[in-house]
Amino acid sequence: MNGIKLCGTGAAAPAKIVTNDDMAAMVETNDEWITTRTGIKERHYCTEETLLSLCVDAARQAMERSGVSPADLGVCLVATISPDFVTPAVSCLLQRELGLPEDCLCMDLNAACSGFLYGLHTAQCLLDACPRKYGLVVGGEAFTRMVDFTDRTTCILFGDGAGAAVVRSGPDCPVLHTVVGARGDDKVLYIPGAGTGAPQYIHMEGTAVFKFAVETVPKCITQVLEQAHMTAEDIDLFVLHQANERIIDRVVKNLHLPPEKCPKNIAKYGNTSAASIPLLLHELCASGALKPGMRALLSGFGGGLTWGGAILELDGEAH
Repeated sequence: MNGIKLCGTGAAAPAKIVTNDDMAAMVETNDEWITTRTGIKERHYCTEETLLSLCVDAARQAMERSGVSPADLGVCLVATISPDFVTPAVSCLLQRELGLPEDCLCMDLNAACSGFLYGLHTAQCLLDACPRKYGLVVGGEAFTRMVDFTDRTTCILFGDGAGAAVVRSGPDCPVLHTVVGARGDDKVLYIPGAGTGAPQYIHMEGTAVFKFAVETVPKCITQVLEQAHMTAEDIDLFVLHQANERIIDRVVKNLHLPPEKCPKNIAKYGNTSAASIPLLLHELCASGALKPGMRALLSGFGGGLTWGGAILELDGEAH
């Protein structure tokens, strides 16, 4: 199987910024309480924006930065659990907005916060058999539409945004060494579906999710490294799902990773679910922290319960 390399990234966030002080005006909380427990200082909320508009903006940036035209793309995948429509899929509407070929394979994936990793793995498999060797993978959420703003334990956590990546398949591209998994659970972290009679708000048992994350993510990262026959020293940056600063810090500590190799942006975005990893990935590429030829190990966890990890290399021709 051919592997894939990262060619370019893009990101988009709604214009409205909601600070912890703003949250304190909506629910019983305060900046110190939120910051010490989560590391979050602010998040972005959709007002005029839709999930599609965020995904379009992020995707166009990624295509421009990679120098890839619509005609070059053979696969378009969107990871999300907060689409504007149940159907059509966000990916299908993205095909229309970007002017992608009609035979471009378009599909949405629901793996919650692990969705972008599932998307990268799926893109690698699909592009291997596709005549066009470039793919677009987007992680996007308009998640705040599913937040119960009377529940202070969850409403403070989440924000909206989108991140996109253009990837290239080829014999010169390393495989992702992907590890993904699922453990069916509809009690610890869930959102009721349409027609159930229950409000479509996120429900989460914070302590159980924390325990799941700090056990599963280090194990997943270790498995990815073992599969690749690498050690942590072979990885330039670890791009972890930005769910909670305490979780990130515990993972870093448990694996004895250098903190400087584990960047964070949770303070300004909060938990953006499937958008979390690609948003951070774009920041690292745009700032030059992740340079051509460097390797990033991406890992995250989410509802399902799901988890995933993969090693992604930045293409030498990427911007």
